Parts: sequence; structure tokens; C-alpha cells
Amino acid sequence: MRVKHIGIVACSSEGAALCYRTICLEGEKYLGPYVHPEITMHTHSFSEYVKYIKSNDWKGVAKLMLSSAEKVAKAGADFIICPDNTIHQAFDLVVKRSPIPWLHIAEEVALEALSHEYKCVGILGTIYLMRSQVYPEKLKAVGIEYMLPETHEQERINRIIFEELVKGIISEKSRNYFVEVIKKLKGKGCDAVVLGCTEIPLIVTPEVSPLPTLDSTRILARAALKKALEE
Repeated sequence: MRVKHIGIVACSSEGAALCYRTICLEGEKYLGPYVHPEITMHTHSFSEYVKYIKSNDWKGVAKLMLSSAEKVAKAGADFIICPDNTIHQAFDLVVKRSPIPWLHIAEEVALEALSHEYKCVGILGTIYLMRSQVYPEKLKAVGIEYMLPETHEQERINRIIFEELVKGIISEKSRNYFVEVIKKLKGKGCDAVVLGCTEIPLIVTPEVSPLPTLDSTRILARAALKKALEE
């Protein structure tokens, strides 16, 4: 059986690294000791992405993503994943012009939520992600409701992501804040929480979360592994 070559279009380093490690470490469950699919990853400077994100320039984001897509395709990748939820706002602009197919992170998370029969999930991520349609569209497609943290909570979560998590800084104070936000979402009726920033799983683990977690980073990595093993 030919195992497909996975392309990764990365954005921030911590989330991309976790996704890459997951593919490599869990590949052996399917392929044998130390075996994983071939992987090619490319990213432009994170500062370029941040510039376009903060100016709400999704065409600029798409241009960077397409540039990376072309590079991993030329390296032999059969399909692409992007371990960054926020820049999926440019996804539709990218797939139309991409040389190879993509998996959509929110679609994979929605399917995972459906498999667990969750009815309503909380969404955590950057402000740009939480206030977008990236997750609502995919959750609605499978009949799942969603809730967001309060506006001031969204703002603090966003600061933690950009000032700490993308730099690999994990503080107990910030962990406790995430736990409190998730506890409130649980009280409002959520039965799971989407970790919709690929760095959040570094600070919110299943052991500390008041709700079952939908770890977008690892869900995407596992979906990529399954795709790579398809006949």
C-alpha cells in the first residue's frame, strides 16, 4: 500500500510542532515502530500572518497559504493540512487555487463532535476565530449548537494566545483562567469544548478541563494520518 505524503502549511510554531509530532508519534499505531508518513512542512514568518490577520486582510493570508501550498506540492505532498484555526477564514480563497486537496480543521472537529453525540460545544480561540464563521458553519452542517465566552473573556483569551501560548509560555494563572471560562460554558449547557487554537491543548489538557475537549490540533493530525492511509 502506498502511504500518501502529507503537506503541512504552518502558521505559528507551537501548534504546527504539536501537529507534526502527533503525526510522527501516532503513525506507528498504523504502520509499525518508528514509521510515519512522509511529511513536508512550510511556513512564512509568523509576523507576516499576524500583519494580515490584524488588518482583516484575508486575501493576504490566502496568498501566504497558497505560496506554502505550492512549495509542499512541489516537494511531493499529496494533500495539505493547516494546523491553525484562525487562518481558515481564508480557506475558501485557497482551495479554489490550490494545486492539491486540503482537509479543513473545523470540519474534522465537527465530525469528531458528532461521533461523540455532543449537542452543544463551546468554542475557544483567538478573537478572530471566535468571531468568525469557521466553526459555526461546520458545526451547523452536522446539527451541533455552539456557545462563545463573554466578550471580555474572548479578549483575555486572545491576549494569552498571542502573548504567551504562541511563544511556548505556559503559566498556571492562564491555565486557571481557561478552566474558569470552560466551567462557565459548562454551566450554560455546553457538553464539550473546542480547543480552537492549536496552542490551547498545550495549556488545557483533558485532566484539568471541566468539559471533554475537542483538541483541534490532534484531531487534524489524526485525520491526516487516516487520509494518508486511504487506498
